[in-house]
Amino acid sequence: MPFRLDDKLVIGVSSRALFDLEAENEIFEKGGLEEYSAYQIAHEKDILSPGTAFPLVRALQRLSDMTEIIIMSKNSADTSLRIFNSIEHYKLDISRAALVGGASISSYLGAFKTDLFLSANEDDVQEAIDAGVASGIICSHDGFSLDPSDDIEQIRIAFDGDAVIFSDESERIYKEKGLQAFAEHEQANARKPLPEGPFAKLLKTLALIQQKFPKEEVPIRTALVTARNAPAHERVVRTLRAWNVRIDEVFFLGGIEKSEVLKAFGANIFFDDQSVHTEPASKVVPSARVPYKQTK
Repeated sequence: MPFRLDDKLVIGVSSRALFDLEAENEIFEKGGLEEYSAYQIAHEKDILSPGTAFPLVRALQRLSDMTEIIIMSKNSADTSLRIFNSIEHYKLDISRAALVGGASISSYLGAFKTDLFLSANEDDVQEAIDAGVASGIICSHDGFSLDPSDDIEQIRIAFDGDAVIFSDESERIYKEKGLQAFAEHEQANARKPLPEGPFAKLLKTLALIQQKFPKEEVPIRTALVTARNAPAHERVVRTLRAWNVRIDEVFFLGGIEKSEVLKAFGANIFFDDQSVHTEPASKVVPSARVPYKQTK
């Protein structure tokens, strides 16, 4: 029987998201593919440091029977040995990979039943979002340390609301007409569920996993950290109720800085559509920016 991914939570992660390859990426940008390849081959026994997505991937090891982590990289097989040596060093349960040798990764996301794709390459993430796959551009992690030996007792994932879990319909009203028009629109539509955003399916999948465990043993904890406040909160609550989705912690911040809340929550990853939020957040927790879907 072939191995099936249909009943798994599939996370596609690029090598540059999982490990710190910023210096190597600079070699590629300045010297080209040949110089980059030669460097990687010459250093293939050198273990890479953890990257921004490492805490989430390591945390997901707790759910190895329900999840599948797949390396999805533009590396070729010839330059990938350093990545796999590092995976083995950290004892990560990753055995599958799509090494596309510079081709488009988005073409293969559907074939691998990908639920979430994480990459440091903005073009790759944009293509994934446009293909309907939840995806985030991994931010650098200069402001905090990533200790590969940290014992992660519970997976903690935080989401922004509009343009992430929900569509950007309401956010567009705010941008085009201002806060007052936004508040009036949300009050008028309080009982109408918000349209789904790029991460709605992922949130629902996580909720299904949570339901398989006794309440005191749930291995995943989720949080909604949104700039909304009253009276725009009601539509959010009613939408989650309509979706039959439980979010463990919800923060209606009304413009308060999100970073300290995320730090207190202890997020293994935070998803937001605006760099004004992901940049400060990335100094305290692993963060990823979700680009807007491009219309043709």
